[in-house]
Formats: sequence, C-alpha cells, structure tokens
Amino acid sequence: MAYDAHDDGRRDFHFLYGRWAVQHRRLTARGVGSDDWHTFDGSSFTQGLMDGLCNIEENDFERGGQGVAFRSFDVARQIWSIHWVSSADGLVQPPVHGRFDGGTGLFYGQDLDGDRPVQVRYRWDVIDVGQARWTQSFSYDGGATWEDNWVMRFTRTA
Repeated sequence: MAYDAHDDGRRDFHFLYGRWAVQHRRLTARGVGSDDWHTFDGSSFTQGLMDGLCNIEENDFERGGQGVAFRSFDVARQIWSIHWVSSADGLVQPPVHGRFDGGTGLFYGQDLDGDRPVQVRYRWDVIDVGQARWTQSFSYDGGATWEDNWVMRFTRTA
C-alpha cells in the first residue's frame, strides 16, 4: 500500500471546518482553587488554507469580543502549532504544539497568567460529525497538576 502524504496529520482539523454554535464555560478566577464558572454562547467558523496545512478558526462571543485560532502543520515533524489572538488586546499569544492520537488532540506550550508562568494544555476530544469539545488547562506546578479553565462545546450548525 502506497503512503499518502495527507495521512501524516495535516487532515486532523478537517472535522472542525464549517460553522458551529459554541457553548463556553470559563473559570472566573484561575489558579486559586475557584469552582465558579461563567457560561456564555458564541459561534465559530473554521476554514482550511493551503490544502489543509493551515486553518483559521474565527470565534464571536455573544456579548461582544472575538478570538481567532491560527493553526499550521509542520510537515517534517508532523505536529501542529496553534496561535490565539483575542480582540481584547490583539496580541498573538505564545503557541501550543502537539498532535492527535487515537481521536484526542493534545497541545502544550508555555505562557503567563498575569505575571505567573504557566504550562498550557489544549485538549480536543468528543469529536464526531456534529460535535466537538476543546478544553484549555493551566499548570502552575510544572505539569504535576492541571486546572481546566475554559471549555468550549461545539455543535455543528452548517
């Protein structure tokens, strides 16, 4: 059987192409043991670029504000890099890097939460034709423990 270059991981985010309704849950205070969540709705649109090597996900939040995820696939290393930009500041955040394995995508990076260094983890799971879930978690102790702080539940609309 011949090797298909497109089976190298560059199709991993094809499930996300299209329009989605999104239910957001964000922890109101991170890194302090809070269990108080803010829930709000939004919408999302994702499109592929460069024959799947890149994609862009645009998010609109119900009470204003937007966010964009830009993803690019490193063909040689077969990993994704994901960058986030919020309309709150317009800054490109430090990337997370990773891949899918067995239907779950895990992506890791370094960032700051205020002035505190954190390890960041993005997790994509519960993926099928009509739904997906993304979870952002921070670790303040070098990856020994993780605190989920933002969950997005996607339901396909078109």
